[in-house]
Formats: sequence, structure tokens, C-alpha cells
Amino acid sequence: MTETTGRRERKKAATRQALADAALTLFLKRGYEQVSVRDIAEAADVSTTTLFKHFSGKEALVFDQDAGQEAALVAAVRERPQGQSIPAALREHILHARIRSNSADPRFAQFAELVEATPALSDYRHRMWMRHQTALAGAIAADIGSPPDDVTCAALARFALEAAGLARDRDDPEAALAHAFDLLEHGWATISRQS
Repeated sequence: MTETTGRRERKKAATRQALADAALTLFLKRGYEQVSVRDIAEAADVSTTTLFKHFSGKEALVFDQDAGQEAALVAAVRERPQGQSIPAALREHILHARIRSNSADPRFAQFAELVEATPALSDYRHRMWMRHQTALAGAIAADIGSPPDDVTCAALARFALEAAGLARDRDDPEAALAHAFDLLEHGWATISRQS
């Protein structure tokens, strides 16, 4: 039974990846609005019913790493080195996951341009990314021994997630992210005294 279950899961993962790859290829080639769900299903050689078993819609096909991103954010808090602050761990994670690694992928510039030029995708990206706030706040609260609904932990999670979007739109995203996290790490009083 385990071998069958493993094979089934691998097949599901392969189908999901084929759908995401087909969608991205078609979106980059034709534009998001000119591609239908049926086009994507045909390119991946599956039915539209199968596509909807794996993805909720066209936007979800573009951002297929949602669950992995949330797990990685939580791990950045839980598995950070001894003595490293939570804001520093989140800064490093976001810098690597959202800024540096993306610039290394040659197709990322096309992908980023597609997302920025398509309001539905831009809005979806923001909503998807901010959905991680609850899990991240929970991990922060657990780490410092606060109740799960602690507003301070929720604020840190929200601001850390928003910092990624603020940095992305700057000429020097790494410097912008550093400034945003300096504020989270040290507070406004410290930052304003340096000015």
C-alpha cells in the first residue's frame, strides 16, 4: 500500500508541476488574459476537471509554491541560529527567498513583468503572501511564549511580510529591505536618532 500511495503522490506532484509549467509558459508567450484554463489543461495533456483538482484558478497556477513559502517562513523563525533575533532571521529568509534567488532565475524577470502588468496577478500575489501572517505570527508567539493572538507578534509578522513588497519596488531592494528590518529590529526612536 505504501508503494502505491507513494506512486500516487508522485504522479499528483508531477501533474501539478506540469500544469504550473504549462501555465507559466503560455502566460509568458501570450499574456495572462489571452490564456484560458482550457488552454493550460490541453498544454499539460489533462482535463480541466483535473486542473481544478490541483488549482483553484488561473492565478493559483502562477503562484504554485504557496504552502512551501508558509512552511519556510515558519521555519525561519523556529530553526534560526541560537542568539539570532526573529527580525534578523526573517530579514535573511526574505532576502534570500524573495529577492536574491529570484534574480538568479533568468525567467524571473519575465515572470515579474507579467505579474506587475496584470492587476489580477499582482493583487493575488499580495493576498497570497499576506495569508502567511497568521502562521508566522503563531510561530513568533510560540517562540517567545506569548498567547497565539498576541498583537505584537501579529504586527511583527504583518510588517515583515509587507517589507518584502516595499523592497521589491525599490531601485536597491536589498538596501530597502535592510532599512525596513532595521526599523523592525530597533524601533523608530533608534532610527530617527540616526538621521
